[in-house]
Amino acid sequence: MEYRRLGKSGLQVSALSLGSWLTFGQQISDETADELMGVAYDAGVNFFDNAEGYAEGKSEIVMGKSLKNHGWERDTFIVSSKVFFGAENKGPNGIGLSRKHVIEACNAALRRLQVDYLDLYFCHRPDKNTPIEETVFAMNTLLQQGKILYWGTSEWSAAEIMEAISVAKQYNLIGPTMEQPQYNLLERKKVENEYLHLFNNHGLGTTIWSPLASGLLSGKYTKGSTGDTRLDMKGMEWLKESVLAEEKLDKAKKLQEYADELNIPLAKLSLAWCLNNPNVSTVILGASKTEQLKENLTTIDILPRINDEVIEKIESIMQTKPVLSQF
Repeated sequence: MEYRRLGKSGLQVSALSLGSWLTFGQQISDETADELMGVAYDAGVNFFDNAEGYAEGKSEIVMGKSLKNHGWERDTFIVSSKVFFGAENKGPNGIGLSRKHVIEACNAALRRLQVDYLDLYFCHRPDKNTPIEETVFAMNTLLQQGKILYWGTSEWSAAEIMEAISVAKQYNLIGPTMEQPQYNLLERKKVENEYLHLFNNHGLGTTIWSPLASGLLSGKYTKGSTGDTRLDMKGMEWLKESVLAEEKLDKAKKLQEYADELNIPLAKLSLAWCLNNPNVSTVILGASKTEQLKENLTTIDILPRINDEVIEKIESIMQTKPVLSQF
C-alpha cells in the first residue's frame, strides 16, 4: 500500500480506502461488511469512510461492531463521519450544520462507531440556512474537546471552502483540512479546475468518492447488465438513469476496449487514473464482495504503467478534461 499526506496535514492516509455508502447496513450482510473491513485492513488500508446519513446511521453501527470485533490498535486506523443529512431522527434540528446538530451528530456517531474520537469529520453538504461562522466555531469546539482530529467538507464549492478558511483565520480557529468530492473520468470539474487555488495555496487534501462513476467504469455495465448491482437497489432509479446515459455508456465501452488492449481490468485502469492525480490524497473504494475488493486493492501495482502515453490515450477516448478557468 502507498500512503499519502492528507493535504498539508501530517496525517498519512492509504492511497486506497474503504467506504460504506449503499453497502453497509443496506446492500450487504453484517458478516460480509466485517469481512470486507478485514480484507482492506490486511492490504494496508487505514482509512474507513462513513456518514450519519448512510443507511440512516445503520452503516456506522455495522462499522462500529466490526472495528470492535477486529480489535485493531486505534493508531492503526482512521475513521470518519459526516454531518448534514441526519440519521434516523430528521426533525428540524436533526439535519443541517447548526451548532446543535454538528455537535449532537458527532456524539451520536461516536456511539455508533464505538470510538472515542473521529479522525475526520466532514460537513456532508453546504447548509444555506446556517452561517458558515457558526459551523466553523462548532467544528473548532469539537477539535478542542478531542472528539475530532481534522474537519473538512464534502461537495462544497471552492467559494464556500474559502469562506470557511477565511473565517477560521479571522478568529484564529482551525479551518478545513480536506474536501470529499466526486471524482472520476466523467466528473472532473471541481478537482481539476475549481479547487486548484485551494490545492496550490491552502494545501487542501481530498478523499475522493465514486472513482468508478457508480460502477459505470467498473466493467459491469459495458455489457448492458445491471443485475446484482447497486443500480438495481430500490430507490436507486435516479442513479441508474444517470449512470447508464447513452453518451456515458458509449465512452465506457470504448475505454473498456483500450483496457483490454493493455490487459488491465477497466476498474483498475479507472482507479489508477484517479490515483495519478497528485491532488488526490485517497481514493475511496466501495465493494459488496471480497473478491471485488481484493482485485481493486491491487491497483497500486499497476500505477507505474500509467504513463503519459496511456493518459493521453484515455483523454482522447473520454474527451472529458475540463477547460481551465481564466483568472
